[in-house]
Amino acid sequence: MKAEVSDQKQEYGEIRLFPENADDLWHLSHLVSPGDLVFATTFRTVDAPSDKIRPEKLEKKPVRLGIRVERVELHDYSNRLRISGIIEHGMDVGAHHTINVEPGYEISVIRHWKPHDLERIERAVKASVHEPVHVLAIEEGEAVLFRMRQSGPEEVTTVTMGSGKGSDTDSRPAFFARVAEEVSPVRGPLVIAGPGFIKEDFFRFLATRNPGLAERVILVETRRPGQGAVGEVLGQGVLDKITEDVQLGREVRAVEELLMRIAKDLPVAYGKRDVETAVDFGAAEEVMVCDSLLHDGGIVRLLEKAEQQRARVTILSERFDPGKQLAALGGVAALLRFRIQ
Repeated sequence: MKAEVSDQKQEYGEIRLFPENADDLWHLSHLVSPGDLVFATTFRTVDAPSDKIRPEKLEKKPVRLGIRVERVELHDYSNRLRISGIIEHGMDVGAHHTINVEPGYEISVIRHWKPHDLERIERAVKASVHEPVHVLAIEEGEAVLFRMRQSGPEEVTTVTMGSGKGSDTDSRPAFFARVAEEVSPVRGPLVIAGPGFIKEDFFRFLATRNPGLAERVILVETRRPGQGAVGEVLGQGVLDKITEDVQLGREVRAVEELLMRIAKDLPVAYGKRDVETAVDFGAAEEVMVCDSLLHDGGIVRLLEKAEQQRARVTILSERFDPGKQLAALGGVAALLRFRIQ
């Protein structure tokens, strides 16, 4: 994403945003909220002159509009963000309009910007200069390739083929050849992860077939295969060493710490009411919240108060396992500095 920040007064101001990919649209879906003012060049129907005998077909022309946002919807399947609201600036003031935001489309957002909003924008801007990291989770007979999006791991492809001690001796080279073909389009870093020695064997095979890609490979030992291996890669901080986007690793470690504290009865709070109490007492060290709750006014006020008390705020994507685990606990939790009664 690209961003241009105008002068702001008391955290209020305009930021021009240029989404470049699906990750950026996901970020925008959490940066734009009902009540915000959004400007964009969009298409609006222009009425034809009414004094003609044969009315001409109505046409849409590009116009600059400012709408007061009422609804924000992310359509993953069409790679589009729909921002709907009432026109306040431009033609047809008072009418409803929907802005369809796609990669390469510019919008300007005027609102009160919170620290976690600005952190999200900074994260998206930094990520735009990197090729995406891919993780290949491989075990005997199965390999799953994941693209590490900022909203979580996205499964790209799965290769399944007979391989191992009990299978035909020719099956493993054929399996490796299929996997090597599937990872060949990867242009950025490739993490090969999984249990056992198969990842090393595949790496040696890949080095003979695609030495350029092999130079960008990092091998990681994990206990689990599949998406579980991805979680371990993140938990070990491997991606932190590859890219400056450390958010996914933070999410994994934060939820692991939360679950450990719950299991050992250490200072922790979860659920909106308990977290609010912890924040009121100044006990919150880190507050975690699911991104689906960021449009909840009560949650926003809770995060503002937590930030005023210098508590760290971590936003978790519900598309990824840590966010799903947090959602099962009420969507908001806090690691505490001390126990409260």
